[in-house]
Amino acid sequence: MSRPLRAADFIAARRRIAPKIHRTPLLSFRTLGRRLAADAVLKCENLQKTGSFKVRGALNSIASLGPAERARGVVTISAGNHAQAVAWAAGRAGARAVVVMPERAARTKVEAARGYGAEVVLHGDAAGAFAEAHRRAEAYELVFLHPFDASEVIAGHGSTGLEIAEDVPGPGVIVVPVGGGGQIAGIAGALARAGRLAGRSRMRIVGVEPAGAPSMRRSLDEGRAARLDRVDTIADGLAPPMAGELTYRYVADHVEDVALVSDDEILAAMRLLATRAKLVAEPSGAAAVAALMCGRVSARAGETVVALVTGGNVDEEVMVRALREGARWP
Repeated sequence: MSRPLRAADFIAARRRIAPKIHRTPLLSFRTLGRRLAADAVLKCENLQKTGSFKVRGALNSIASLGPAERARGVVTISAGNHAQAVAWAAGRAGARAVVVMPERAARTKVEAARGYGAEVVLHGDAAGAFAEAHRRAEAYELVFLHPFDASEVIAGHGSTGLEIAEDVPGPGVIVVPVGGGGQIAGIAGALARAGRLAGRSRMRIVGVEPAGAPSMRRSLDEGRAARLDRVDTIADGLAPPMAGELTYRYVADHVEDVALVSDDEILAAMRLLATRAKLVAEPSGAAAVAALMCGRVSARAGETVVALVTGGNVDEEVMVRALREGARWP
């Protein structure tokens, strides 16, 4: 699907995947809301199937394949969450799944992808893993599933925005962690195209990236989808070395801003979520809360603040580090 997504595409994707996933809860977070002088809620995609939002795009991508493509099998690249999501979704469809992961991918995510039935290939860094996934697609006639820069992925992720639109009364600001941009593009596109049908069209959207992997922030500054020479962040799920061509266009057209947070701020947000909200979040999943804690995103009068907790697949050592080293807040 290369044409621009329409309202019907987002609605159809949601209808296609809804029976197979959780409608994740919105939980109030008064500790954060008091500091923001606003109602604050957490969209808990860390409680989603496979532990992250990624399953929405993966399910829609695989459901959109024809029988011959499904029979060939699929290959993708991922630091972990998309790998698990594709493995799980492919297994449900009876399709072979090969996932290429960077050699330094978290072992918990590697083992989870294997546990869901994927053939896991560890190869190089993020850029090298992308190249290897493309090579295997050509060499073994597998269907390449892009982890974020594909219309089917974006349409699937739009279901998150439509759920929020139905559940949050009045105006609001949705704060979304950004890696390659599939999630924020889906939410922004769905609300722009189908939000009115879902009962909501008055939502601002703000993205958050790690300061050590600012691909979308740099893209907005340069006016084109940018590629980074290197990334350096604890948030492996937000560390692809580039922004997507498609996702950049959605962000440029529909997203108000993209803020940056440090790894220390992310660790503090992980600690806050664990100790006060009783939620386990991986570093990428805590980035939106980090931006709100540190004043990078603020609420306007009358707005509800929605922070996406995008994943909970955290390595044990990283969780221990967050609890030990994360700054106490407030």
